[in-house]
Amino acid sequence: MRIGISILISEGQPIGHRSLTQNVILLAGLIARLPFVKSVMLIGPGIVDTKSAPTDLNGQSLRILTVREAVDHVDVVIEMGAELEPSWLTLMRARGKKVVRYYREQPYLRLVESSIFDKPGNVPHPDSYDEIWLAAEDAWVEPLMKTLYRCEVHRTPFIWHPHFVKQRARDLTALGLQYGYRAPVAATEDSPMGLRVAIADPNASVTSTSPIAMLVCDEAWRADRNTVSAMHVLNTLHMKDHPTMLYFANSLDLVRQHRAIFHGSNDIVEFMSRHADAVVSHQWRSGLNYRWLEVLHGDYPLIHNSPWLKAGYYYPHFDVQEGAVQLRNAAAAHELTLEDYRRRSKRVFDSVDPSNPHNLDAYAARLLHLRQKMAFRPARGARP
Repeated sequence: MRIGISILISEGQPIGHRSLTQNVILLAGLIARLPFVKSVMLIGPGIVDTKSAPTDLNGQSLRILTVREAVDHVDVVIEMGAELEPSWLTLMRARGKKVVRYYREQPYLRLVESSIFDKPGNVPHPDSYDEIWLAAEDAWVEPLMKTLYRCEVHRTPFIWHPHFVKQRARDLTALGLQYGYRAPVAATEDSPMGLRVAIADPNASVTSTSPIAMLVCDEAWRADRNTVSAMHVLNTLHMKDHPTMLYFANSLDLVRQHRAIFHGSNDIVEFMSRHADAVVSHQWRSGLNYRWLEVLHGDYPLIHNSPWLKAGYYYPHFDVQEGAVQLRNAAAAHELTLEDYRRRSKRVFDSVDPSNPHNLDAYAARLLHLRQKMAFRPARGARP
């Protein structure tokens, strides 16, 4: 089998900067390990000349094809890192290829938010796919996806590997920075006691926003002022002048006491190396997150509400009070429990490793199922 996976290549942006791009490269590496797979290639819908495209991705020599080139070089198309033209997908299916739509973001919100909030979004194209793949966490939208796309819907494992965060950490070392948890220094008049907390939720969708995490920090600080020395709220500059955000932020004691700093978009690895000791986060129906795994890999305290993530400091749902308790626990005893913290993180890393036999078997089963349905035949017809 010859597999093609769509990828978004942005000029001037490092290949591992986006979590979804990392996911594409890791999936390509996993599939390449399967014995019945002849080749894995990446399909760049925005690429005209592949000579300028990167070729060494995550240590793998992965060929990047234009859409035109991919017609004759792949048997299965996985639309994942970039959307492909429906007419091209129709052509591929007419030529006996199989097409999969792989959702790595919460699909229900992508469907509704684009119209409700006048945001860019993808338009569903029924009858364009042979299968829809979802993360197990998104099983609750299976009936919606089956009805919308009129094809089979299957769950696939979430995968991650620390290759990219290690690479970024090495790059930072060359700049004199160190990625990894270090106990806060003793308090001084200019540097008060407590954790420097980063809130890195993207604030691009209601699935992952900063207000609950801000409340967690404020509640913890009100209970014990040695818990938080500073609250850094990332990805908020686009909201800084909105009246609701202004009134909300100014209601918090941390803001009133000048302990809060608001930032634009930042790479979490570099930001933690420079400015923060811990991360507080909140999600709604979006609990699979590369950013959290990067934080755990650095041994930083991660206060989160994802029931899937059996590591870090967990609080349920929207329980701000329990989140504050967990933040206070992290501030008081993280160094004392660091070895156990690392063991729990490693169990998570092992479970999502692309080389984990469970993950290999799950993707092998999906591709073999497609092969059984596939009518292999010579490529014919005009190119698009």
